[in-house]
Amino acid sequence: MKMNTMLNVSKGLLDDLVSANHILVNEGVFDGFGHVSVRHESRPDRFLISRSLPPSMVQAEDILECDLDGHVHDAQGRKSYLERFIHSAVYKARPDAMAVIHSHSPAIIPFGVTGARLRPICHMSGFLGSVTPVFEIRHAAGESSDMLIRNQALGESLAATLGQSAVALMRGHGSVTVGKSLPQAVFRAIYTESNARLQAQSMMLGEVTYLTDDEAFNSSEINDLQIERPWQLWKQKLKAVEL
Repeated sequence: MKMNTMLNVSKGLLDDLVSANHILVNEGVFDGFGHVSVRHESRPDRFLISRSLPPSMVQAEDILECDLDGHVHDAQGRKSYLERFIHSAVYKARPDAMAVIHSHSPAIIPFGVTGARLRPICHMSGFLGSVTPVFEIRHAAGESSDMLIRNQALGESLAATLGQSAVALMRGHGSVTVGKSLPQAVFRAIYTESNARLQAQSMMLGEVTYLTDDEAFNSSEINDLQIERPWQLWKQKLKAVEL
């Protein structure tokens, strides 16, 4: 594949990162806020993320390269996202992470501020497992923070809460989602939001039957083999919107 000589990554990876930004807007996970990154193809100590822009506006020329301490390389005067430290800390703590997403998708917010815990309600969200951890920023920054992950130390606290989970909620803020590929991370972000909506609706109707740990694990394993199908659908829907 043709390489981007400035970033030394393939055009295909850049195109997919741009598409991921637009897909997450189109599917209701991002609005004017939110960011998605992907680990560098040849330098695992670097990742790629857009400059500070609304995700719907991101293009290939907006992509920056950062290291695992959150330092931006060759910014060329372009402003970076303040919360890039979410990404740098997760990549440093999780060698298996190839893509990271931070969003404020609305349906998940109640599960970070109440006693109701986000749990998989259908087979499409089995990756949530039995426990979706909740990051409490007060434990790391006290009770007067602006709720943002604005430095590496706060990013590392968030990454510690995430642990080996696919998703962590951020109390009063949003969530962070990790994938072993960019399409998998996008899949998980979309279906986390979907699960939260379905779970809230179901809880209003009565007692909810959640997936068992084995059901969650096995459904997640089989869904991972099918991720290219919705990924292609989401890209096709983008083309229809962008015509």
